[in-house]
Amino acid sequence: MDDRRYRQRGYRDTSGPKPARRDSPPAPPPSSPLKSRPVSRCASCGAVLPVATGSLSRCPHCGADLHACTQCTHFDPGQRFECTQPIPERIADKRAANACPSFALRVTVERETGSAPMRPGDARRGFDDLFKK
Repeated sequence: MDDRRYRQRGYRDTSGPKPARRDSPPAPPPSSPLKSRPVSRCASCGAVLPVATGSLSRCPHCGADLHACTQCTHFDPGQRFECTQPIPERIADKRAANACPSFALRVTVERETGSAPMRPGDARRGFDDLFKK
């Protein structure tokens, strides 16, 4: 057993010369017929919010506050005060409405995956067809 293992940074590194790397041609970008669209979703219920959310203060489906930390682009639980922007003090309730000056509604890009909605029996039928004799 190797005595150096776990003692040094990058313990799988070797001190000898590194093997030559084969340069492969870059993969072509995937040409997908799927369309994408910018979407804002409620952090509580996941419902798609209307385009004019600037005038809304609550989610039309569940009633959650929209001007809250959980709806913000800058919300990150791994950062100090759970915000990527420099804020003077921590906001305790991340789901409650607040008056943060750096608030920006989170907008994500989603792909439109299919044109026909899936019916409840389609998944079961596909599973049964898989194990059909």
